[in-house]
Amino acid sequence: MADTTGVLVGYSQSPTSGGAQTLLFNRANRHGIVAGATGTGKTVTLQILAQAFSDAGVPVFAADIKGDLSGVAVAGSPNEKLLERAKLMNLDLAPKAAPVIFWDIFGEKGHPIRATISEMGPLLLSRLFELNDVQEGVLNIAFHVADKEGLLLLDLADLRALLNHVAENAKEISATYGQVSATSIGAIQRQLLTLETQGGTKFFGEPALRLEDLMRTDLSGKGYINILCADKLIGSPRLYSTFLLWLLSELFEELPEIGDPEKPRMVFFFDEAHLLFNEAPKSLLEKIEQVVRLIRSKGVGIYFVTQNPADVPDSVLAQLGNRIQHALRAYTPSEQKGLKAAANSFRANPEFDTIETIQGLGVGEALVSLLDEKGRPTVTAHALIRPPASRLGAATEAERQAVFAKSPVGGVYDEAKDRESAFEILSKRKQVEVVEQETVTLTKTTVKEPARKASSTEKAVTSVAVSVIRTIGVTLGRELVRGLLGSMKKPTKRR
Repeated sequence: MADTTGVLVGYSQSPTSGGAQTLLFNRANRHGIVAGATGTGKTVTLQILAQAFSDAGVPVFAADIKGDLSGVAVAGSPNEKLLERAKLMNLDLAPKAAPVIFWDIFGEKGHPIRATISEMGPLLLSRLFELNDVQEGVLNIAFHVADKEGLLLLDLADLRALLNHVAENAKEISATYGQVSATSIGAIQRQLLTLETQGGTKFFGEPALRLEDLMRTDLSGKGYINILCADKLIGSPRLYSTFLLWLLSELFEELPEIGDPEKPRMVFFFDEAHLLFNEAPKSLLEKIEQVVRLIRSKGVGIYFVTQNPADVPDSVLAQLGNRIQHALRAYTPSEQKGLKAAANSFRANPEFDTIETIQGLGVGEALVSLLDEKGRPTVTAHALIRPPASRLGAATEAERQAVFAKSPVGGVYDEAKDRESAFEILSKRKQVEVVEQETVTLTKTTVKEPARKASSTEKAVTSVAVSVIRTIGVTLGRELVRGLLGSMKKPTKRR
């Protein structure tokens, strides 16, 4: 039976800070961090937290970098060592699986995840394309032109068509919005080509991911654990971090304020968290900090999983109240500096030296400091992490397929759709312009020829031209509202 107060993380035998180490549900939206060197047990801790939230009816989203987290979808087979640890904690270790939905941006090991270019917005695309300030400004102008002209941006073909349109009309656009240079357009187009070769065409498009499909519970009331299969995606680290940041911004934009709930509405685990902050410009870091600070009032808990707390900027780290630190090794001066920073981020315990203890932790051990009922960090405890009820290690391909076959979103996202958008609209405009130019040329050369009736082809072309002009007239002056991170703000949905 699930604990109704919180997540049992582990157990400490300390005389002063000993006993169960519990992450309270009503403090879980105050965010947290799980840190430690490779092979020290971070993934198992993530698995334990994810399944406990699921048992409490809280949906979870987590990236699976190595494939190990997929074992949460299969009931465990505890060995004698795990059973002994469970007995020490007075824990009834009943093997069980959690309800899981597998996702994959490339659509190979799970349901495809897609977002539209409009939803991603110019700020996040600029990060994805590694644009400088001038190039980012040109991309912002391009989005503004698309908004004014009613050009729907869904996939990379739409963005490429828009950039060509801006380049062809650079003189008029520059006079209104500022200098648009061919050099900047070319730089964006080159980055666009790079993204296409990395599989970006599979991510941008429709049907776009709906947040309600990440916030599902099963018939028994358990929250689904949404696992992003990221073993291939991590090969494109900027796409990985930009996607997760986009997902956070969507949650922030769409969910209403609820303050501090009895339990989170959703919990989000960001593995390899350093990728989010690497080489991020100051403006983006400020936006990330703002989202992390404000999204907790939407009932969303964010947990960064990384090797060292020093990977996370101080402004963000200060907002992570729940902390679990696995072993760190310090062989170089920079590693020793990171070790000291990790130790200083914990509330001191007079029973042990934090720096020495972090270096001496074994696999499955951690320093734990969690928020109490009054929101204060508890005295740091040296704890044994509890054993999981689900499988330690990856699910087999057959087990994955069995989970996939009964997915509640089966058939919803598996086939891509392509409706009329910027690419199609601009292509039609070009066709009309070509025909009009040919008509003008023909008229000049046949001025003395008697008038004749328009052919059925010309009538059809004229009809297309009128339709396009009407579309422009209806949408002209209408500008889409963009959210905190520059993504398109969707209409508020009735819940």
